[in-house]
Amino acid sequence: MKANIQFCGFGGQGIILSSTVLGNAAVKGPNLNAVQTQSFGSEARGGECQAELIISDKEIFSPSADEVDLLVALSQTAYDEYKHRLKKDGVLIIDPELVTDIEDTDNKVIKLEARNIAQKLGNELVANMVVLGFLQKSTKLFTKEVLFDVIEDSVHEKFVEIDIKAAEKGISIAEEMNIDLGDLFNESP
Repeated sequence: MKANIQFCGFGGQGIILSSTVLGNAAVKGPNLNAVQTQSFGSEARGGECQAELIISDKEIFSPSADEVDLLVALSQTAYDEYKHRLKKDGVLIIDPELVTDIEDTDNKVIKLEARNIAQKLGNELVANMVVLGFLQKSTKLFTKEVLFDVIEDSVHEKFVEIDIKAAEKGISIAEEMNIDLGDLFNESP
């Protein structure tokens, strides 16, 4: 079992936090191995940002991969920059309000209105937690309780409640959409 995942967007969207929380939940829950790398522009907020996560049940020997199985793109410029990394039969998750121009692709494209959902919860900055809840439910890699525990351990206490509400909303959206990404974590050829 192995998956290469990349989150991309702009600074301030919680891109790096998303990959850290997902990796920690994979380690804490099913006791998998995870390695995460990140890069971001010199601007603290608003600059391009990306984080790559490899999750495997085997030892991981490299911090990055040539291709990713899953690309989560939360801005058009980030999508344009990293779309070439998504393998041919990979999964692309976009926020359709933020990524409006995608190439024709044979990849599975999931449109998740994470920012809109987060705004309805009262804080658009929790869109990343909507994505994490969506990934928890659709991959079934770990339980929602593990995700909530890792969120609680990873964010400032004043944000725990809204972050967990956002993750719960992402879980319910995955249920409504009946999305199953469990095959994403099969060993890559």
